[in-house]
Amino acid sequence: MKMKHFLTAGLLGAALLSTSLSPVLAETLRVIQGSPTSALNVPMNRAVVVESDVPFADLSIANPGIADISTLSDRSIYVLGKTPGRTTLTLLSPDGKLISNVDVHVTPDIAEFKERLQQILPGETIEVRTANDGIVLSGTVSSSAKLDRALDLANRYAPDRVSNLMVVGGTQQVMLKVRFAEMQRSVSKSLDASLGIQSNGSTVGGSVGTGVLSEAGRFDQIFNDGTTTSPNDAQGRFSLGFSAGSLEFAVLLEALESKGMVRTLAEPNLTALSGQEARFLAGGEYPIPVSSSEGISIEYKPFGVELNFTPVVVDGDIINLTINAAVSSIDPTQGIVNDGFEVSAFRRRETSTTVEMRDGESFAIAGLLQDDFRNLNGQVPWVGDIPIIGALFRSTEYQRSQSELVIIVTPHLVTPTRGEALALPTDRVRLPTERELFLFGNTTGGQTGAAGEVARQDFSGSYGYVME
Repeated sequence: MKMKHFLTAGLLGAALLSTSLSPVLAETLRVIQGSPTSALNVPMNRAVVVESDVPFADLSIANPGIADISTLSDRSIYVLGKTPGRTTLTLLSPDGKLISNVDVHVTPDIAEFKERLQQILPGETIEVRTANDGIVLSGTVSSSAKLDRALDLANRYAPDRVSNLMVVGGTQQVMLKVRFAEMQRSVSKSLDASLGIQSNGSTVGGSVGTGVLSEAGRFDQIFNDGTTTSPNDAQGRFSLGFSAGSLEFAVLLEALESKGMVRTLAEPNLTALSGQEARFLAGGEYPIPVSSSEGISIEYKPFGVELNFTPVVVDGDIINLTINAAVSSIDPTQGIVNDGFEVSAFRRRETSTTVEMRDGESFAIAGLLQDDFRNLNGQVPWVGDIPIIGALFRSTEYQRSQSELVIIVTPHLVTPTRGEALALPTDRVRLPTERELFLFGNTTGGQTGAAGEVARQDFSGSYGYVME
């Protein structure tokens, strides 16, 4: 029994050794005389064996550059694929009659490619086929990133000969929600004092004054009208005039305190297909005169809420976003006059960036906190330094402004829905009846839903920030 086991193991080892040393047989074709022969598929740089049921005396290959042949016996042929293509193998019998013509198809070796594809992209249903001298990929992949990996790997085995028939499954439409929020706060305080003395005598003339009262005509306004105007149109203004003999005295005190707040909020939403650019503009176009050789022409500059973005669904719910967002408005205070035309300036807040995030996540892609402070103290030299009395020869101004801006983006993977499920802001607004309009003064017949909730909001009360 032991000897029998040793012989069996020896024969098995010899068989394995001979298999490892023999050429790799991708396919074996059997040729039967008198019956049609199927095509022989030979991978490039691999070998197959063709067996004939009758002995042959002569064989030839139409294109030796595509495949190489050699005989193993009078019934077996060794075929080696060299370059991708198609050729014909002819077998002749000893009496010179045709045994068969075999179509030989040499294709790229995709066995190793399939193994590497399963290792790199497990779980993806990608079908690999050969066409002429190239590779055809078909099936459904879960993301565009995996599709690019499959194509890159296929180009390693068939450079510039890869046909892509794959499709990307899952949701490939992205809705981007952008929120612009800006808060501006300003406070200013000023205290000005002016003192003037004027002589009405016949022998002595002239006047002296500081501040506003240094201008001509201010004394006459105070003594004749009891009031005077101010360049800054201060609300807290007090004027006093009295005379002592031939001298007239005038005192003008001006105090101004102002506070302001501006709140800006815009929330544009835009949907686009993965890899495609989408544009959004809610605003208008401002005409700007431009001088040219033909005269004056008009160019239009857009302003308002602008949003351009290109989404790419990278893998699953990971989204790559290339964003250009801006909010602009007309600023007439900074305009210029050109050739008789008054052109207003633009106030613009813009950001351009590329970020990557998951579905429903948010990024603050831009932010700005600006704090401007100015203190100004003007006085008559030396006299303004005198305690108490010097305040009449001194003016003080205090200004402070703060602005805060933030831009937040949130992408969502979305799918289409039925039109009945979408509501417009005007859907729940009803026209008023004559009774509601004339008797109660209602301009709408009632609102429900989100539109009605906004209409019922109370915007009175304190809000914003307190600045000292």
